[in-house]
Parts: sequence; structure tokens; C-alpha cells
Amino acid sequence: MADDCLFCRIVNRDIPADVVWESEDVLAFRDISPQAPTHVLVIPKTHLRSLADASDQDGDVLGKVMLAARDVARAEGVGDGFRLVVNTGEDGGQTVFHLHAHVLGGRGLTWPPG
Repeated sequence: MADDCLFCRIVNRDIPADVVWESEDVLAFRDISPQAPTHVLVIPKTHLRSLADASDQDGDVLGKVMLAARDVARAEGVGDGFRLVVNTGEDGGQTVFHLHAHVLGGRGLTWPPG
């Protein structure tokens, strides 16, 4: 855990969040600034700064994040059509430097995204 990381503090329950899904290794909670009717963030409970910082040894937890995103989409009623976004690095739009995937759905999503 990183003491100065917002998402680590959510994992530790130091900051409240609207948790919608949880396992031993992954936490999912609603985004506080939703960009779609369904907008849930899925994070590993262990601190991993970004996808660019992941090593081959992180494959297990990365897979768990992906499967959790699938389960969240199903639970939220968007399992047949949703977008999964992982912003990586400042130029990639990442603003919180703890790896997280955005599950977006509940409306038609256009392409390209922006």
C-alpha cells in the first residue's frame, strides 16, 4: 500500500466509496464523476502504479482485474455491451496513479473515444 495513494486509502477504508464488488485481491466501486450511466472502477488491492509499471509477475492480479470487470458489468446489467478502459500514464489520461480499469456502459458508446 502507498500511504499517499487515494485508491489504497479506499482499499483500507480510510476514505468511503460506493463499493459494488469485492474479492480478496480486487475492489470495485462507483466513479465519483461518472461518464456513463454505469461507471465503476476496478482496482487491484495491492498498489500497482500503472499498467506500464506491471511486470510479468503481475499477470495473475491483472487477470483478476479483468475477470472482476466482467463480473461487475454483468452485475450492473451491462454485461452484453460495455467498454473497459485502462488509462496509462499522464499522456494516456491517468489521473490517479494506482492501476484501475473503468467499466462504462448503460448507453451507446461512440468510437473513437477521444
